[in-house]
Amino acid sequence: MLMKGLLPEGRYADCANGYRIHYLDEGDGAAPVVVYLHGSGPGASGHSNFKGNYPALVAAGYRCVVPDLIGYGFSDKPTDVDHPLSFFVECVKQTLDCAGVERCVLVGNSLGGAVALGLALEYPALVEKLVLMAPGGLSELPEYQAMPGMQKVFKVFGSGEPVTPAVMKDLFATGLLYDPTFATDELVAERMQVMQVMNGHVMATMKVPVLTDRLHELDCPVLGFWGLDEKMMPENGIMALARNIRHLRLILVSECGHWVMVEHEAMFNRNCLDFIKYG
Repeated sequence: MLMKGLLPEGRYADCANGYRIHYLDEGDGAAPVVVYLHGSGPGASGHSNFKGNYPALVAAGYRCVVPDLIGYGFSDKPTDVDHPLSFFVECVKQTLDCAGVERCVLVGNSLGGAVALGLALEYPALVEKLVLMAPGGLSELPEYQAMPGMQKVFKVFGSGEPVTPAVMKDLFATGLLYDPTFATDELVAERMQVMQVMNGHVMATMKVPVLTDRLHELDCPVLGFWGLDEKMMPENGIMALARNIRHLRLILVSECGHWVMVEHEAMFNRNCLDFIKYG
């Protein structure tokens, strides 16, 4: 693994659909492979979302695959196609095909949680277990648009003004986190690196359907996390998970915003490891 600026550069999957997806591939432990799917937002990437998490699973003996979703990180950023959920699912599935992953645990937050749900619904034989952190796809668009953190994200992307480090730090500190001290200069610098090559097309054309009515189709065990100081995802998503998933363990976390894996890193890693081992 090389360092490309502040972020590590891993491997590239030349997908069957013609797009090139970057992913980190760490560890060579026994099955299942653990796949981390990051959320949306300015400068997002797999490593930036999960740098405090996947190394703990590698140390515990698991192989971890951490893609950059299409439009993010070091992956391709097409401007001539829309980005419905099915496109994200297609790119991740073809990336896992290239990486030789036939069975996995999916760990997804926000947009990545919606992608994880989409993969589990379309390819149930692929997904052994699901870990979801305030996933997308559980509420209607006006409900998302009413959330203060989401309003900030779209303001940053839609203003036409340059996204400065100060603007990005404020977005993270006040929109995504309960504890603003987790909006570190290191995190901002990583995100700014990706922002230099990112375009707004992925955000402008992203379409995530409401998946609540399909959650009963999930047959795999699911571990859910939800921060009780969440400013991005409407709280009706909590009950959407609780009422519609048959095999669910749901952890509600106080003093926590949108990034439970960042603000409560050790607790998150312990619970993921326990869930992967024992279900």
